[in-house]
Amino acid sequence: MYRVSVIYGTPTDPSEFDEYYRNVHIPLAKKMQSLTRWTLTWTQDQNGELSEDVYLVADLYAESKEAMDAILASPEGQAAAADVAKFATGGATMIFGEEEVVL
Repeated sequence: MYRVSVIYGTPTDPSEFDEYYRNVHIPLAKKMQSLTRWTLTWTQDQNGELSEDVYLVADLYAESKEAMDAILASPEGQAAAADVAKFATGGATMIFGEEEVVL
């Protein structure tokens, strides 16, 4: 399974971020075809040394890197990516990789 994690830093206005993310970005991103799974983790606590606090982690899953590349390159994937700049005032970092389940 291939995963892209989008790590959003704490926004300048969390309520505005939440409203936009839930009412605009999620419906836009749901148009991406062929994702096998999509999860959201709204952080509550954080340990460790990061330059920015993490507010939200969105994990997108596809069967393979090639499938994820096609999803992200699609018009729907490009529209979702372009939308991030409209609301992610705390920044957004994308991490790409193969997921390995060990349990």
